[in-house]
Amino acid sequence: MKSGLIALSLAAILLAACDRKADAPAAPTPAGPAAAATERAASVRWNPAAGGFEMGGVALRTAKLWTFDGSTDGFTGVGSQLAPTAGQGLAVTVADPTVRSPSGLAIPGGQYPLVIVRLTRVGAGEAWDGALYYSTATHGEGINWLGKPVDNESPKLNETVTLVYDMRRQAQGGPDWTQSVIDQIRLDIEDKPGGRFVIHQVAIAENPTPPPAAPAE
Repeated sequence: MKSGLIALSLAAILLAACDRKADAPAAPTPAGPAAAATERAASVRWNPAAGGFEMGGVALRTAKLWTFDGSTDGFTGVGSQLAPTAGQGLAVTVADPTVRSPSGLAIPGGQYPLVIVRLTRVGAGEAWDGALYYSTATHGEGINWLGKPVDNESPKLNETVTLVYDMRRQAQGGPDWTQSVIDQIRLDIEDKPGGRFVIHQVAIAENPTPPPAAPAE
């Protein structure tokens, strides 16, 4: 009889312990992945359904469009690490600012004056640049021939921006682009090492808007 009571007591203790375990609060959910990138508004936007850039809802005609689908698409860096990302994009870890397109583009600059670069900053950097250099049959890259985007504010961490270069009004050397056949372009992302980016798309396109007015003298 005594042994039976002991067995019943042990069973009651075990049941109580199981009840307490079931009622215990659940463990915290592990932190999820980094917040999704936000996208800054721009005059040109990427339409993923159409697979192209558009301005004012109208698709832009491109001479070249690179989308980095599992490939670097022939883009190269000088010291920087370039590699295709999962899905679509070119991952860039900046050691030197230079990121070059393939050469031999043979693009008539007068017909295609718009250069578009859509990218996301995924690592903090110290010295945003955003300059666009280019070479032709008559000259190589140089400080005398470059463009700057209309909006050249440094992207914030996890911010996607669409850099729009209207080379009809290039920062240095105008109107050289529009009078030349473009052989190669070069994007200088940042002037100091350490920043990390994903370049999603790069295009050289027609610009359907009128040329910018000349500055008043």
